[in-house]
Amino acid sequence: MSLPRSPVLNRCLAAAVLVGAACGVWAQTPAQPPAGGIYTCTDDKGRRLTADRPIAECSAKEQQVLNRDGSLRMVLPPTLTAEERARKDARERAEKEARAAAADAVRRDRNLMARFPNEEAHARAREAALDTVRMAIKTTELRLSALAVERKPLSDEAEFYKGRALPPKLKTAIDANDAAVDAQRGSQAAQEAELGRINRLYDAELERLRKLWSGAPAGSLDPLPGAPASAATAPTGRRAPH
Repeated sequence: MSLPRSPVLNRCLAAAVLVGAACGVWAQTPAQPPAGGIYTCTDDKGRRLTADRPIAECSAKEQQVLNRDGSLRMVLPPTLTAEERARKDARERAEKEARAAAADAVRRDRNLMARFPNEEAHARAREAALDTVRMAIKTTELRLSALAVERKPLSDEAEFYKGRALPPKLKTAIDANDAAVDAQRGSQAAQEAELGRINRLYDAELERLRKLWSGAPAGSLDPLPGAPASAATAPTGRRAPH
């Protein structure tokens, strides 16, 4: 048996029902546009579109994000395709490498000027580099002279066997002498080429230094030929091998 409800209880129950209904309606109401901004763009057909979120029809176009008062907050860049992203990444890598190369060129020129404040310092460094090779050439020449001395008695003995096969021991000695002479001749040619390379490098450095000494900005000149092996790459206070 149900008890009679008081007017007060009835009013409370009615209020509870109304509150519940209002909550249900509120839960079904779509989310309000975010306070973050309003997206707007012009699509491929020339239509002006506006939304409270990024607009799919304008994914390949810039979209403006506006404040509630209509002022511009930011510009949303186009959404890139995989191919466009790859091209963008490649372009950014190339730009980064170019900046690194430019910074490296500045460093090289500053290091070159620090090592060679004047032409006399550069001339001394050139002579020091050349002297190392000249000493090697002199050693090669001495070795060739010694091989010529060793060869004379072998040649004299070979004359005795003219028109006949040489004894194995004599033939081996002559062949070894010939091989040693060929090796020294090869070294001599390489050393002469190295002298030329060093002179060409120092000539290029000197031409560059004269421009830098005259006020050309560091990093503004063309790269030195053979720069990685030049004195420009050596830390100040040390002589780089040429």
